[in-house]
Amino acid sequence: MTLKTPHINRRSVLLGGAALPLAAATASPALAAAEMMGVATTRFNRVKLGGFEVTTLLAGTSTVPNPQGIFGMNVDAETFANASSEANIPTDAAQFFFTPTVVNTGSELILFDTGLNPAGITAALAAAGYSPDQIDTVVLTHMHGDHVGGLMGEGGETFAGAKYVTGSVEFNAWDMAGNDTFEAKVRPLEDKIAMIKGGDSVASGVTAMDAFGHTPGHMAYMLESDGKQLVLGADFANHYVWSLAHPDWEVKFDRDKAMAAETRRKMLSMMAADKIPFVGYHMPWPAIGYAETRGDGFHYVPASYQLML
Repeated sequence: MTLKTPHINRRSVLLGGAALPLAAATASPALAAAEMMGVATTRFNRVKLGGFEVTTLLAGTSTVPNPQGIFGMNVDAETFANASSEANIPTDAAQFFFTPTVVNTGSELILFDTGLNPAGITAALAAAGYSPDQIDTVVLTHMHGDHVGGLMGEGGETFAGAKYVTGSVEFNAWDMAGNDTFEAKVRPLEDKIAMIKGGDSVASGVTAMDAFGHTPGHMAYMLESDGKQLVLGADFANHYVWSLAHPDWEVKFDRDKAMAAETRRKMLSMMAADKIPFVGYHMPWPAIGYAETRGDGFHYVPASYQLML
């Protein structure tokens, strides 16, 4: 008997091949769905500035409802909503970031601000490869709790081997008014704190800048190395849209709202004109970007690879 060989063409090969994984799938039990992991991000971001290394640390992040209770307090809801819609951000919630910065000058390791609590700052430092006992200097830009909270905890002083630096105007204002956080976190370190003013040097290439308004003596810092510059802006601007595109919008946490708006415009104008990048403590993680002039305000441009080269 003669066996008839089936006709094989490209279509039959493709169909036959396609059936194989289907057969395998029906013959094996279904795999479980992947577990939801939750929203996550890195804890540190390191760039270079001339001979310096600059590392931003994500010491904490939180979702805050009703952002117009904080930003744009002097504009109506429709104006706030329109500005938010143009930037593709919601009006019912905002994400806050708390971003201390470590600057390695090559001879000193300087920490600017300490986050909300010791756990947050020490975890972020560890992720970046640092430990609290390596910090030579802790600089406090101002005395709000999300900047001084990591100084002290149940275990005592977080950075016991460090020296401390802050602005004299800022310290004196809180020394007179005070609050529970200042008394618990800063007062015990008073004898170890060096007081400075705008124009003073914290270390070679690290210069204090008056940036008053957010608090009475709020300070920013200019970093300069090998002809490169970067501003550590702290809280001169608290949101990348509502504070940059609209620098005159009032912010709940600005002590002197008119002065804070004037400081924002002055700093943003300088950085936009000179194309100087800045770290903003509450800017979207990893908190490094540029300001561009746009209309009567400014536009935030996140850094890409400029500070990697």
